[in-house]
Amino acid sequence: MRLPGSAGQAARAADVRRAAAEDRGSLILMLAVLLIALVALAGLVIDGGAKLDAAQSAAAAAQEAARAGAGMVNQAEAYSAGTFTVDQGQALAAARHYLATSGYQGTAAAVGVNAIRVTVTVSEPTKILSIVGIDSMTSRGSATAVLVTGVTGPGR
Repeated sequence: MRLPGSAGQAARAADVRRAAAEDRGSLILMLAVLLIALVALAGLVIDGGAKLDAAQSAAAAAQEAARAGAGMVNQAEAYSAGTFTVDQGQALAAARHYLATSGYQGTAAAVGVNAIRVTVTVSEPTKILSIVGIDSMTSRGSATAVLVTGVTGPGR
């Protein structure tokens, strides 16, 4: 024999079971979405940091190669006329040699008579973002070095 109160409790329990059956699997779906978002965020942090590091390496290599090239003085002109200018051929060769021996890919170009501009490209493979199809990231750095001679100061 059932009591009227227990019939109400049984109906409420049936409603709770029915609602639970309708919600079944929604937690797994939410966790899957959160996992995808977490992997994407990790990819941005890890691979984004690697891209910043590659950009810094490219800029440093460009600066060093430009310095190597800008230091190539045209000795014939320096001895004959007493003026110091960059020997364009030697400067470009020195910058390219620096890039080749350092393992970087880049270009070197003369800028005027006393300067050289070097652009370096660094491509790094991605670690996490390759999961979503981004296999590498490219960074570029460039620098211009100018040959400065003598000691100069205010009013000189």
